[in-house]
Amino acid sequence: MTRHALRSTAILILAAVATATGTAAAQDRDFAAPPAKPVKLVFIHHSTGEGWLADWGGRLGAALKAKKYFVSDTNYGWGPDGIGDRTDTGHWWLWFRGPKRTTYLNALYKEYEQHCDYTRLAADPGGENTIVMFKSCFPNSHIGGKPNDPPKTGANPLRGQDCGSAYMKVANVKGIYKDLLVYFKSRPDKMFILISSPPLVKGATDAAHAANARAVHNWLVKDWLKGYPHKNVAVFDFYNVLTSNGGNRNKNDVGQTAGNHHRFRNGIIQHIQTVASNYCAYGASGDDSHPTAAGGKKASAEFASLINVWYNAWQASLQKR
Repeated sequence: MTRHALRSTAILILAAVATATGTAAAQDRDFAAPPAKPVKLVFIHHSTGEGWLADWGGRLGAALKAKKYFVSDTNYGWGPDGIGDRTDTGHWWLWFRGPKRTTYLNALYKEYEQHCDYTRLAADPGGENTIVMFKSCFPNSHIGGKPNDPPKTGANPLRGQDCGSAYMKVANVKGIYKDLLVYFKSRPDKMFILISSPPLVKGATDAAHAANARAVHNWLVKDWLKGYPHKNVAVFDFYNVLTSNGGNRNKNDVGQTAGNHHRFRNGIIQHIQTVASNYCAYGASGDDSHPTAAGGKKASAEFASLINVWYNAWQASLQKR
């Protein structure tokens, strides 16, 4: 893709996102204010999420503390049946649609502990977790099929499967995410934030699978929630954010106009791509897709700029019910 085409694509994506939010810039600026009192949030993750939360890594915990979110998390081995081990795309069906979802989610809503090290608010504000963040790890960005395949409807063979499954294809991945909306719609009292799977380094995937991952994550931001009636679901494009850097893996491009970003900036939500890359720009090594601290800090800054906008829009929608 040419530089001009990328710039045009970025403008179109930005315009589409601004239109989809239906929120004027001045109104969005009001929505960017932190909650009046601390809000409880639980994050389902594995090693990349641990590095993102950590003070030695992306410092997401500290960033969310500054925004008045009381953060807890799950990790390997957590919960009933050790469900915390299962965080691949196909596994989300088990968490949110499967026959034991009530057991898993009741435990999740009441999880107030830390399962890795990060800074958080000292005082638990009480009550259940209000926000659920959930993220699959980078192997879930190795996706078969074709970029424009539509979501699978009906019985989906990816349900309950890990990312090594032969069914890890564009249509099935999209279908899993569409399936989740059934549960999310039933719980307008909770907010659900999908963190898209981070990208793989070039040495760990190939151009076709990486292009499919790009297509799926663009679909999540632009199309997944079309027609969804509530404001209690959001998606942060962790994948896109980690595909551009400031020159090397230990220097990020946070705050720069160009690059690949998902953030709240100049009064609107921006989801833009000006760098032609579908690979991790912050890989710890040529074959290790875990992001460096620089990549994590970029993602923390951009996510922290968005969460209040999403949270306040959701709260405003509840007041209109």
